Amino acid sequence: MADVMPFAALRPQDALAARVIAPPYDVLSEAEARAIALEPLSFVHITRSEVDLPEGTDSHSEAAYAKAAENLAAFRKNGTIVADPEATFYLYGQVMGNHRQIGVIAATSVAEYDANLVRKHEYTRPDKEEDRAHHMEVLDAQVGLVFLAHKPHAGLAAIVAEASAAEPAWRVTTDDGVEHALWALPTKYVAPIRAAFAEIPVLYIADGHHRSAAASRVHARRKTEASGWFVSGIYPSDNLQVMAYNRVVKDSNGLTDAAFLAKVQERFDVGPAASPVPTRRGTYTMRFHGQWWSLVPRAGVVNDSDPVARLDASVLQDHLLAPILGIDDPRRSKRIDFIGGIRGHQELEKHVNDGAFVAFHLFPTGMEQLFDVADAGQVMPPKSTWFEPKLREGVVVRTL
Repeated sequence: MADVMPFAALRPQDALAARVIAPPYDVLSEAEARAIALEPLSFVHITRSEVDLPEGTDSHSEAAYAKAAENLAAFRKNGTIVADPEATFYLYGQVMGNHRQIGVIAATSVAEYDANLVRKHEYTRPDKEEDRAHHMEVLDAQVGLVFLAHKPHAGLAAIVAEASAAEPAWRVTTDDGVEHALWALPTKYVAPIRAAFAEIPVLYIADGHHRSAAASRVHARRKTEASGWFVSGIYPSDNLQVMAYNRVVKDSNGLTDAAFLAKVQERFDVGPAASPVPTRRGTYTMRFHGQWWSLVPRAGVVNDSDPVARLDASVLQDHLLAPILGIDDPRRSKRIDFIGGIRGHQELEKHVNDGAFVAFHLFPTGMEQLFDVADAGQVMPPKSTWFEPKLREGVVVRTL
């Protein structure tokens, strides 16, 4: 079962939400964070607190952690964020173009995370885990949502549809054109939502592996009731939008254009592409030599029996990027760039026009593929999924 709990959130005053909510801490450069921080109520003052210290300050320094705690305390004192009077669940909805998603904000069980009932699909780095754990402990709060997914559940969907028919506490549109809305639910919904989640056997991490691992670390140290839960936004998989995560390789690995194309044709059927964007799973488009090409793996290339090996990102890595272009470790190689699909095929063309050797447009990974990998206890290749829209920070805070 998925054990979730209501909680009394700290959250922005409704009239201030547009000024407070901010992009995720880990998608911002220091320059971008400092630009956003020109808004004195932006939540980047807590998630990227080095913006209030001299330029170049290490975001993982004790000074930065202390400043984050100071800023959170100031936000509470001046009423930028206020505490709800009783524990409840929240709904967080987003609209991006024609896409709409809405999920439940809840406290999720650390015990279930530790028991692999909240399933992972990504390796985590101990230093990044400890950074998030230390951030939680210094602030005595969880300030960012772990993005979770679950397989569709009709009963829960009906509850969410009914509850979200009411007017939200606030609705704002951010600079990127995404509409965000938050509902603080009447307590009559608490028992039905808990009961519906109890019928969902497992949850899956879509994004936030380091945050959930950090919560586990904090609970192992504190062993308190409050530390046994982490704040999360939980969405049905059929509500989510996964975009492609594309690749750009900067050089030819010493190959001539003709030699490269010949080697690719040993493993893929290659021809002119009708569109710059692949139209189905298991196919690719390639920007090379001034045009778009279609790539389809030849018979026997794809290992359909392995949930990781059959992923499009794995096939491209294992049968082209590594053996032909010498990208053996895409996590560390400086010769490859990863481009989120939200930037479109035009961004790939730009990179190649600016001197990159070749670019590859992938078809988006499916949620069912992510579930298969997580259920098998395996991990996805790096940069396999790009979720849009991103969950904002400062929507809710859960105190420890």
